[in-house]
Amino acid sequence: MSIAIRPATRADIPAIARIYAHAVTTGTASFELTAPDEAEMARRMSDLIDNDFPYLAAETGRALAGYAYAAPYRTRPAYRFTVEDSVYIAPDRQGRGIGRALLKTLIDASTERGFRQMIAVIGDSENIASLALHAALGFTHTGTFASVGFKFGRWLDSVLMQRPLGPGSATNPEG
Repeated sequence: MSIAIRPATRADIPAIARIYAHAVTTGTASFELTAPDEAEMARRMSDLIDNDFPYLAAETGRALAGYAYAAPYRTRPAYRFTVEDSVYIAPDRQGRGIGRALLKTLIDASTERGFRQMIAVIGDSENIASLALHAALGFTHTGTFASVGFKFGRWLDSVLMQRPLGPGSATNPEG
């Protein structure tokens, strides 16, 4: 199976919205309780792309198989060199290396844009696939917020993982 990674476009929004809606309504990777509509997903995409954050799409065959993006970790200025990653894969395409290809490309694209740290905020400490994917690509566990979300009638943890990008904190990003 060939995986093509490319910049996402507005034409991808219907597929992106379907993939995300499935994640929201059936899983715990996202702590949203109601899936946003296509207009909201387009607004979110535009906010990131307009501010030069990478937003990627993965295709297998001619179908959108998944997407990933980097977003500001926090909005306060001191966090400007740190991004948070998000990766979502179509349910019928999971377990085929698409998440790994997307995350690796996202790491490279974020590094090229001058970001120095990437944070993964993984919904649910039982999300073994996401934890393993991030660990395989150099993320280390930095902490767990226990029972901070409540979805599907149960309490959920948020697991934090972190990875340096480029020189990380070894050099001054402004100097």
